[in-house]
Parts: sequence; structure tokens; C-alpha cells
Amino acid sequence: MIGTFPSLEDLRPNPDWAKLPIFDRKGWKRMPFGAFADSINERVEPSDAAEDIYVGLEHLDPQNLHIRCWGKGSDVIGTKLRFRKGDIIFGRRRAYQRKLTVAEFDGICSAHAMVTRAKPDIVLPEFLPFLMMSDKFMNRAVEISVGSLSPTINWKTLKLEEFDLPPLDQQCRIAEILWAVDEVSTKYYQVFDVIETVSTAIRNAVSDSNYPKKRLGELAILITKGESPGWQGFEYQDDGVVFVTSENVLFGRYEPSPRKHIPREFHQKIRRSALQKGDILFNIVGASIGRGCVLPELGKDANVNQAVAIIRLNENTAMPEFILGHLLSPKGLKDILGTAVNTARANVSLDSLRKTLVPFPAIVVQAEICERLASFQKNRDSIMEDLDALRSLRNAFLNSIFGVCQ
Repeated sequence: MIGTFPSLEDLRPNPDWAKLPIFDRKGWKRMPFGAFADSINERVEPSDAAEDIYVGLEHLDPQNLHIRCWGKGSDVIGTKLRFRKGDIIFGRRRAYQRKLTVAEFDGICSAHAMVTRAKPDIVLPEFLPFLMMSDKFMNRAVEISVGSLSPTINWKTLKLEEFDLPPLDQQCRIAEILWAVDEVSTKYYQVFDVIETVSTAIRNAVSDSNYPKKRLGELAILITKGESPGWQGFEYQDDGVVFVTSENVLFGRYEPSPRKHIPREFHQKIRRSALQKGDILFNIVGASIGRGCVLPELGKDANVNQAVAIIRLNENTAMPEFILGHLLSPKGLKDILGTAVNTARANVSLDSLRKTLVPFPAIVVQAEICERLASFQKNRDSIMEDLDALRSLRNAFLNSIFGVCQ
């Protein structure tokens, strides 16, 4: 099925793109961002929008212009922002995550997002999202963010930042090319969703089976949570011991980016959060609660922060991939999240995890089921590789147009 898509080799960026007439920069104008885009600050209380679609930053996939999941206004508290179909929702908090999407419906979103709307007489709504996805824009967005733990962009600062804009007819031609690339990406995501649906069906069948049940604490040699090096003056660094956060723990997959590092001496101070290959990582705090993965081989020491639980199993009796399959099934998540305590941020206790009942067939049965799930995982990984290649194509194209902010 994937083979019917355009060959990615045929879509590799031409290094001479910038010399083509479509990229002729005659007539381009440099102007402040606020001159061609507005920040829409229409605030709304979830109680007044209980049935509305709610989009949080946790619902946005990095570098994906489409919203693939969402919640409802009744799921959240606190003031939110109203967005309309065609608006751009940009994650202004932790902009390095590159979360930016074009709304295909009306709804409300997190106040940690920025709702941006094009001024169509200056910039085409179809063109603006690609300008904002460019390295030129994103690198600058990170540079002007303020705050250490959760760096955030202020509109008063962003609106003064200057960018180069081509004439409207040139914007139209560039946007047509980039939306064509996006259409191919969308087809890959559709195949990905089919594979995910089948994988979920297998996990559901296991969870609903008549296999014997055991408490997770009986199968694990360790259930604990991570720890953060929160000492005064601490800063992450470019190299050293890998420091995993809840951002790296996706639904069934470990995402190495963003990659953070801590000095080795801190690794020694927070030994309880040290990780091993095969550990189950399960997010227990905040918006990403309920996501989990099996830690792959990282090739170096690693620690994890306090928002993530570490579940280390007795390898002779339980396979991490099998147990994770149940934890991520609808039944498993319902059982676990049903114990979550809603304080300032929802959280699941380690004691609740230890008491969680999981199916426990013979190890050979676990291995057979894991083999099936692994085959689907292999297909998912292949799709992700192709999607990464498409992103590289798009980014090279954008950099040919806008350049890179150093």
C-alpha cells in the first residue's frame, strides 16, 4: 500500500531550487510579523463552551499542520482561547516543540497557545503557516521566548520581529507546492491510523481475555518515579547523561527529540531515576498522563524526571511490550486513569500502579502476541521514516525560500 505513494527519492530537494524563477526575491518586502498577522485573543470559559471542541498543546503533533485528536470544553478548567476555522494555533509555550496547526473547525484551545490569523490583503492564509513552520521563524521564536522552565513567546515581542514576504501571486505558487507535499504526508498518516486501529484491537482482545490476572507490583522488581535536578542555577547542556521527560514518552513510542542532557555528577545524585533498556516509562502527571513506552537502547546512561513512572519487570516472567500493550489498551487506561487524583494537575500514584491488575498468560503466549504487535510496530516505524523524509523535503524547501536564522 505504501509503495503506491510517490517515490521519496524522486522528491529529494534540488540544491538549485533557490535559483528557480519561483524564488526570485524581487518584489519581496521585509515587514514586522504584526503587519501581516493578528493575534486573536478572544477568551472563553470552558463552562460556557462545554460542548465545544477543545485543543490542548498535548493534542498537537510537532511539525504537523493537522489536528489529529482533541477533547471537549467540559474536560478542562481555566480560561481558554476561541479559534475559528482557518486560524493558526501555535504552541507559544516551549516553541522548540514546533507545534503549529491550521484549524479545520471552530473550537477553543489552551491559553498556552497563540491563535494567529492572516491579514489576507498582505499574506495568504494558505501561505502563512509555512512561513511560521520555517527554521527562520521557529529559531527566532525560540530566541525571543522568556522563562527558563517553560519558555513562552509574548505577542508584544513577536509582532515586532521582521520577516521577508513575497508578493501574493508568488505566495500562491509556493503554497500550492507545499500543500501538495502535505497531502502526501496526510496519506501516510491515514495508513498509520489503520495500523494503529488494528494494534489497538489486539490489545483490547488481550485485555478482555480470560487470562489469569496479577497485580503489576507482583511482576515488577521496581516501580518508582523519576527525579529532576531542580537545584538553583541548574541548566541542561548539549551533551552528557540523557535526561528523559514526559515529552519523550509518546503513546507506545519513545521520541528522542527534544533531547536534554544533565552533567554526570547530577546523574549520581538522582540515582533512583536512572533508566535501563526495557524499562516501561509511563506518564503519571499532567496533560500527557497515560502515555507510555518501552525504553529502547540509548547507548548511554539516562535519567527521567518526576512526571514519569519507571516500571522494571522481572524479565523471566513478564515481557515489557506485553504489559505495556495492556496498560495502553482502553481497559487498561480506564483502570489506571480512574485512580488519578485531580489536584492542580491530574496525577496517578505509584501505589495505584502497583495495584493495577494485568493479564498474565504464559511467557510463550506473551511472546507470540508481542511478535504480532512488533510486526505492526515495524510498519509504523517505516511510515515514520518516510514522514521524516517528507519533513526534511519540506524544511529544505522552506529554507530555500526564507533562509535560516542563525
